[in-house]
Amino acid sequence: MIPAAQVARLQRALPFWMSLALIPLALTGAFVGGWTVILLPLSTWWLFAALDQVTGLELENADPETGEDHLFWYRLITLIWAPLQFVTLFFLIWYVPQADHLGTLERVVLFFGMGVISGTVGIVYAHELLHQSNRMERWLGDLLLGMVIYGHFRSEHLLVHHRYVGTPRDPVTARYNESFHRFFPRVLAQCFRSAFRAEKAMLARKGKPWWDLSNPFWRYWGLQAAFIALALVLGGWTGLALFLFQAVCAIWQLELTNYVEHYGLTRKHLGDGKYEHVMPRHSWNAAHKASNWLLINLQRHSDHHYKPDRRFPLLQNYSETDAPQLPYGYPVMTVAALIPPVWRRVMNPRVRKWRAMYYPEITDWKPYSRAATPMPR
Repeated sequence: MIPAAQVARLQRALPFWMSLALIPLALTGAFVGGWTVILLPLSTWWLFAALDQVTGLELENADPETGEDHLFWYRLITLIWAPLQFVTLFFLIWYVPQADHLGTLERVVLFFGMGVISGTVGIVYAHELLHQSNRMERWLGDLLLGMVIYGHFRSEHLLVHHRYVGTPRDPVTARYNESFHRFFPRVLAQCFRSAFRAEKAMLARKGKPWWDLSNPFWRYWGLQAAFIALALVLGGWTGLALFLFQAVCAIWQLELTNYVEHYGLTRKHLGDGKYEHVMPRHSWNAAHKASNWLLINLQRHSDHHYKPDRRFPLLQNYSETDAPQLPYGYPVMTVAALIPPVWRRVMNPRVRKWRAMYYPEITDWKPYSRAATPMPR
């Protein structure tokens, strides 16, 4: 019998397990076809956007000193997701190419939805896992990233993004007035190069060449090659195409989120190439309850950058006094990001308010907006 204290902890953690419901939706789309293939994108974007309006904001914070023994049910969902995603993805790659009741459009929409799962849940869980010191958790994170052909995200995120966020040296910090449609191809090229350079520089400091076997890129490439080969064996060329398509969709979903998280926010330059320390005000915060359940508190991004090693249940929410607030959760904001005029109308005034609030002494923001278009008032 489970002790009462454990039952209480399980009940508190259960909302974060809602992501498991996406797997039956994927299987329903595969087995039934027709209109059911749209259930995955509808549930992750539109359903959780609607739930945010119903459930409201979660403004309370857990005790950040809570011990690991109290977090078992929260950690467990991130530990079991990798094998569940693996089985679901590769079952569909085997099943769908031979399913005569599924037309081409149904297959494409179904694997777009699978890419939404791999990106919205898989990469978000990988992000949580790669920040941990436990080797098993980091390996699970690498497996999830390998399933979307984006293994280098770990190196880029840990060695580049967290170090240089809010500066021109961080490719993932979206510049003021830079549209997502310009941001996306830019980060695809720049993030791989910056991640590789960061790992190469670390090896050089140890007196090792980049091709040394300790370079994690060998692991990234090996996992990605294995998953590509498995997709080809299970589903032939059609299965491989579907695998690569869901990977692109997952990466697109990830970078949409990256675009939203830091748009227009910069750290103050102190001179001599130095910047102020990362503070909660350098990331957009969102306290919307339902979408934080789906994204395991990723929207409490201000605290994640302030305390990167803090596990997701313990991430703190900040008021507008300490961190800039998004008007809606990520499901709505990522859709807005796809429509640049709407995005600028919603976000540019908020960026200007943020600048006036935190840095009234800075009058020339052009040096902070490299790679951006001119900034109309």
